[in-house]
Amino acid sequence: MTTRTLYDADHEAFRETVAAFVEKHARPNADRWEAEGKVDRDLFTAAAADGILGFSLPEEYGGGGVDDFRFNAIMGEELARNPVSSGMGGVALQNDIVFPYFTDLTNDEQKQRWLPGIARGELITAIAMTEPGTGSDLAGIRTRAVREGDEYVVNGAKTFISNGQNADLVATAVRTSDDRHRGLSLLVIEDGMPGFTRGRNLDKIGLHAQDTSELVFTDVRVPAANLLGAEGEGFLGLMRNLPQERISIAVASVAAAEGAFERTLAYCKDRSAFGQPIGSFQNTRFVLAEIATELQVSRAYVDDLVRRHVAGELTPEDAAAAKWWCTEQHVRIVNRCLQLHGGYGYMREYRIARDYEDARITTIYGGTTEIMKEIVGRGLGL
Repeated sequence: MTTRTLYDADHEAFRETVAAFVEKHARPNADRWEAEGKVDRDLFTAAAADGILGFSLPEEYGGGGVDDFRFNAIMGEELARNPVSSGMGGVALQNDIVFPYFTDLTNDEQKQRWLPGIARGELITAIAMTEPGTGSDLAGIRTRAVREGDEYVVNGAKTFISNGQNADLVATAVRTSDDRHRGLSLLVIEDGMPGFTRGRNLDKIGLHAQDTSELVFTDVRVPAANLLGAEGEGFLGLMRNLPQERISIAVASVAAAEGAFERTLAYCKDRSAFGQPIGSFQNTRFVLAEIATELQVSRAYVDDLVRRHVAGELTPEDAAAAKWWCTEQHVRIVNRCLQLHGGYGYMREYRIARDYEDARITTIYGGTTEIMKEIVGRGLGL
């Protein structure tokens, strides 16, 4: 493999910290989390104590004060590559996707109220955009918040919300006026507010250890002090944070595909058929050679985009292109690796079967492949 120059010694030390955390906390609990459909809440406090959760939050609120997305990328790679760490996706979700809303859009009072608990892992966060009738079309959000004095009264529902069962603070996209784009705002709805209920922990094809929920809001009274940013600027806030979400998914998809490939390569060296290792057959060698080459190309591509993101140069089109390319490749590579396992690949006791289940959602969440291509196409002036 090509030597990587994206990371320095501090990043690689952090990689070792993440790997050690996975071995200590995820490996002993992975099967139980998968059976129960969510992780233990104390995973988040342990992650915070070890500096894995909240390293980008300001130091004055208990965070690590590290403003370098390469640490996020390191964590995403390690969690995606390790076959026992899928339950920790909710931790990475907060670092990469949710925390920017709580650092960039909050005022001083909100920071003082929420960030210390978030930094300690005691307040678990989520972002709620998708609705039962609204997926990729964020401007079509219908959950409504009506201002009444110093409160908003919220009615509506969300679905497919990661961390939905565990979350204490839910940054929720709501409609505060009928203007399609300028009518959206972001409100933090808190656990325990009357009228806020959690529906099912959804039964997914894969990622069984990550809770994904329906949320229902019935006349929920939310203090106006929980408004993130200005009223009517929710759509802009969502759009600003989506590129980082998408490059995070791209990074993780390449790493997950690398992990599946490494495990498949070892299997092909050990498994024999017709008196010889299956890796010695020409077709198997060709498939593995193709996968190895594709992964090197995508790794170089994504590493360059991470550099650009750290430099503040990543465009929405860049992130969309990486997201669709790397996730589609992820699905394709896992499918080919499963084929090389033969009948055993279809058995869930083999990790490749669960890799296959987990990979499929990546082309959908964070924006479908079709929407990503639309963004790239518009960037071409079409």
